[in-house]
Parts: sequence; C-alpha cells; structure tokens
Amino acid sequence: MRTAIRALAITAAAALTVTGLAACSSGSSGSAGDSKTLTYWASNQGTSLQNDKEVLTPVLKKFTKETGIKVNLQVIGWNDLQTKIQTAVTSGQGPDVVNIGNTWATSLQATGAFQEYGDSEMKAIGGADKFGKVALSTGGAPGKTVTSVPLYGLAYGLYYNKAMFKAAGVEAPTTWEDLTADAKKLTTGGKYGFTIAGGSYTENAHFAFITSAQNGGEWFDKDGKPTFTEKGNVDGIKRYLDLMQSDKVVNTSNAQYDNGTQAVSDFANGKAAMMLTQNNANATITSQGMKTDEFGVVPFPTTADGADIASFPAGINLSIFKNTKNKDGALKFVKYMTSADTQTTLDKPYSALPVLAAAADSVTDEQTKTFLDIYNNKAKPLPLVPAEDQFESTVGKAMNDMFAKIATGGTVSDSDIKTALQTAQDQVSQANG
Repeated sequence: MRTAIRALAITAAAALTVTGLAACSSGSSGSAGDSKTLTYWASNQGTSLQNDKEVLTPVLKKFTKETGIKVNLQVIGWNDLQTKIQTAVTSGQGPDVVNIGNTWATSLQATGAFQEYGDSEMKAIGGADKFGKVALSTGGAPGKTVTSVPLYGLAYGLYYNKAMFKAAGVEAPTTWEDLTADAKKLTTGGKYGFTIAGGSYTENAHFAFITSAQNGGEWFDKDGKPTFTEKGNVDGIKRYLDLMQSDKVVNTSNAQYDNGTQAVSDFANGKAAMMLTQNNANATITSQGMKTDEFGVVPFPTTADGADIASFPAGINLSIFKNTKNKDGALKFVKYMTSADTQTTLDKPYSALPVLAAAADSVTDEQTKTFLDIYNNKAKPLPLVPAEDQFESTVGKAMNDMFAKIATGGTVSDSDIKTALQTAQDQVSQANG
C-alpha cells in the first residue's frame, strides 16, 4: 500500500476537498470532458489531511499556472482509499488521476480500469529511464505494461531512541535475537522496548510479509495460488506476535492502534524505544518535538540464520483512470508530479525517498542513505499477483484478531496461526475461483 501503504501514510480520515481549487461535475471521471480540469485523489502522506492540503495546494497552483489546467484535489486517508478506489472501479465514477499504494498495483492492474503507460504515454511523461529501476518495477505485474508509475519511495526501517539505548547500555540491534534482548532491557518503568500498530491490518500484513520473507516463506506459488499456511509464514507471524505475547516488550494497548500514527506518537514521546515504520514517519516524529539527531535508523534485523530482507520496496504510485475524459491533461499532470523540481519540492515535507534515477546520487543525509540502501538492496517485492490486496486484507485482519486476543489475556499458538491462515487462504481461493 502500503500501502502503503502507510502505508503508509498514517492518518485515517474522510476525504478532504481542497478549497480554492476548481470543483468538477460527477461524470464518469472527475474532468467530465473538461480539458481544463482534473480531479486528483491524493493519499495522506503528511502529518494530517490539513497538512497535505498545505503542502499540495501551492504545488498544484503552480501546475495550473504552467498549463491552464485546474486541479480538484481530495486527500484521502489510508483506511478509506482502497475502498474508494474499488468503488470507483466498479461504478465508473472516479477521478482522473489517483495515488495508489504501490503494493496494490498488480491487483488494480488486473481490473482493466487503469490506463497503461505504453510507449506513447511513457514518452509523454518524460520516459521510463527517468525512474529508478526498483521504483518502476512496482508499477504492475512482471511482463505487463505498467499501469502506475512511482511518485514517492518508502521503505521500512527500525527506529530507535538514542538516549534510551544509551541509558540501557545497548547498541542498535543487528539480529532479531539482539532486538528482543535489547527490547526486554528497555521495557522498564512503564516504558516499552517496542511499539506497533497492532490493530492496523495493513501494517500487520506488511510485517507478516517481512518476517516470513526472512524465514524463506512465500504467500503465493508460481501460478498465483495462495500458500498462506507455509511454515515460514506461520513462524514469521508467531515471531512478530511474540513481541507482545511472550517477550512482553509491547504494551497490550497497542492492539487497539488502528493506524501508524499512534505507534509513532508513542515513540516520539519516549513511551517506547523502538518501532518499525516507513521513512515518512519522520515528519510526524519531528512535529511532536523529537529532533532528528535524537533517533537513529537501521535495517530491520533478521534472525541469525535468516535472509537479509528488511522491507519491501514500498511507496506511492500514480495511476490514470482509463475512462478519463482528459487523458492529455492527466499525462501532463503525471509528468509534472514526477518532474525533478516537483519531486524535490515534495520529498522533503513527506520524508519520501527519491524515485528518480538521477536524484539518488545527490542524497547526502545519512538516514535517507540508510533507507535507500534498504529500498534498493534489502527489499523483497510483495506478491506480484492480482490477489495481493486480498492477502493484505485477510491476513492483516486475522492478525488484528490475534493481537486483540493476546491483549485480553489469551494465547495464540502456532496451531492457532495456521488455522487462521487456512481460513484466510480459503477466502482468497474462493474469491478467485
């Protein structure tokens, strides 16, 4: 999705229409045939929907000044975005251009509702070569023409509070075993070693993927059929659940955290010493008073004998609805949003990783370099199959229930996990014939 994910972005809320930008009629697309107007659904990337409005409004006004095309903007929270996109696909009543969590790219591509970036479309937005190879690989299924292009790059990293680590006499962990041992030392005096969004299905699905990938687990076979009950998947989820269950380094209240903001707030306010989250959390952390030199970031550690996988190449992509009445304007907008100048403008407030090939060479910030290394060298793509979104929703929601059970005094065994994954697998199999 996230994600984006956050996916990725982290605040859940209803759509916010930016005032002062042109409104559109409700035709089959936002432009309703008006070549001078576009409707754009943006994902919530900042600290709030209002913050996104403040960041994007001057950028969109500049586009209008350059092209004469007005933009009707809606910023949509991550808990609502996927449902709104799916409704738009079904009804035909959608925007011209939409941000998607790049983990949804293959699933949305399979609907046939989105414009392919073929040779002419790719040329119109500045050419495929301007994008980084890993970033562009998130645009759809392997071997098919992409239906989304990268806008903001994201990766997961392990954040740690430097002062709390120093006081406990521990270093940033390099293995899972170090992480749990350190987290136990840091869980003291009403503070915890780790914080999570245990009630967020997207976050839970992402961590299920990462921990199982470290174990060599796969969620789908080569034919795209679900293999949820593999031992690597069960073990990966158990390891993650045990942060709250047996290790007791996560506050049971985290089971109620249904978006990443709450966990980030715990970290920023010194209630927890570590968290696993995406690089766009920096804006929220600093907005709550924690300075960038007070925390560090390292790759999410694997087990001593596990695969060196710390994330997936997360982020936000741009897609154009195929039924837009303003394809030329939409392509101009995508070109503008993925231009070097606009990317430079937006990457800073959104703490995004550069998706343009040339931009990576100019990065000097050490934290950004760490995230770029994770993104380019320690990231495994989420399943590139049409049912990927169903994996996130079924497995993620099953984990919500597991954390809720643990938080209320229950126990979740390997057998319980396998049973829940079998149910999720059956749901996906039935939904796909």
